[in-house]
Amino acid sequence: MTDEGRGGGRADSSVTTEERGALLSVRLERPAKRNALTRAMLERLGEVFSSVAERRDLRAVILSGAGTDFCAGTDISELEALDEAAASEKAKRGQEVCDLIELCGTPVVAAVQGLAAGGGCELALACHLRVAAGGARFGLPETRLGVVPAYGGTQRLARAAGTGRALAAMLAGEEIGADEALRLGLVNRVVDPDSLVEEAEALAQSIIAHAAPLAARACLEAVTRGLRLPLEEALRLEAELFAELFATEDVREGTRAFLEKRRPVFKGR
Repeated sequence: MTDEGRGGGRADSSVTTEERGALLSVRLERPAKRNALTRAMLERLGEVFSSVAERRDLRAVILSGAGTDFCAGTDISELEALDEAAASEKAKRGQEVCDLIELCGTPVVAAVQGLAAGGGCELALACHLRVAAGGARFGLPETRLGVVPAYGGTQRLARAAGTGRALAAMLAGEEIGADEALRLGLVNRVVDPDSLVEEAEALAQSIIAHAAPLAARACLEAVTRGLRLPLEEALRLEAELFAELFATEDVREGTRAFLEKRRPVFKGR
């Protein structure tokens, strides 16, 4: 189902959505500008992922970019006129949107082709899993403009790739290619560019087929929130989530199906 089918009336939007069953596809639609992020696009992404957080029928989301690039970063024309107060607000909103993606409770797969730089790299880093086309490049080149990454990139890339590699990207402009990203664990798969969307959908569908919906949400919470906590508190969160699931029908169905050697039928409750 497209935006129009859900009554959104957003055929001309620079961010479009399409639903197929339990899978939601979100696409940046500004290929002539390499999908550079405008304020309006960022606000639309915030709306989309706020909605995802409120829904239980969605089991996976794919975030991709139209054309040859995932996202070349923030539209530079919008940065030129910022003063300190406006820059602070822009950074806060960018971080909020990336947090909405990371904490939405539904697995989000980034399908990355071409360039994912600046804000585009930060969007990809906020996703839970990443599939990269051969030739894809990740970068945080903001220091060339006299600024720093501000949508969470300084923290998420350092955690994903290590501080040395992250600082080389920020300070020396060294991009991370698809093969290196795979070696670092920054991406889950590197695939042929012509099959990028299909491979991202295959990963999303494997999540839908494999993971009980409430268990998937609990895993995401344990990892995404746990990484923000001291280890002792994170382990306590993990144990609490484990225990809470035993009040659900899905646990009974999953364990019973295993003992009966059949496929479970989960209902998300």
